[in-house]
Amino acid sequence: MLDSFDITEDVGETGLIRDDVYLKVRADILTCTLMPGSLLQEKELAERYSVGRSPVRDALLRLQEQGLVKILPRKGYRVLPISLGDAQDLYDMRILLEKECIKRVIDSASDKQIGTLEVFRTARDRIDLAEWVTYNSEFHRSIAGLAGNARLSRAAEEVIDQFDRLTFLSVSEAPQYISSEKLVKEHCEIIDAIRIRNKSLAVRLIGAHVIKSKKRLFAILENPPIVD
Repeated sequence: MLDSFDITEDVGETGLIRDDVYLKVRADILTCTLMPGSLLQEKELAERYSVGRSPVRDALLRLQEQGLVKILPRKGYRVLPISLGDAQDLYDMRILLEKECIKRVIDSASDKQIGTLEVFRTARDRIDLAEWVTYNSEFHRSIAGLAGNARLSRAAEEVIDQFDRLTFLSVSEAPQYISSEKLVKEHCEIIDAIRIRNKSLAVRLIGAHVIKSKKRLFAILENPPIVD
């Protein structure tokens, strides 16, 4: 006997609905609305997003490929924690990719394109944590997007996205490690270096910026929810 969610599926789920559900589940994982280590059930998520179970299942399979979800046979799904080793690997990848992106921006982006980074000179006194994390992520994604190499940009953006839930947890669990004013200042220094096309300075600044982030995170990464 079909439950109400299967009936919804029978009338047909469009590709747009599937993509929308995927984006919602992914966002909830990255923002820690669905906490690392938590168990997920298709039926419960279908109720949460008011859709059928089929698009939820598709979303979870896609998220498994991204290393955000693990399938537990006969039990459901689990939001994967992030181990210290995984965090180290992510930072190694991020430093390599962001340094390469910033060099390519300086080499090939137009002054007009670089000018689009000016919007990140202020966080506009954001108070909400979700908005702050979005602002920070968009800054780094915007630099990657100006690199002039679609594959490089996509790889960098995918790694940057992985940091959203780390940022949420680190800031919410230990806000004393984060100064929004200081972080915005670091962004401004990076923008300045890009605008004058000083490649060595820009690479040094982006590297130092990411390493500071790594130190802040590892100072509180022993928080059980995100460590295997």
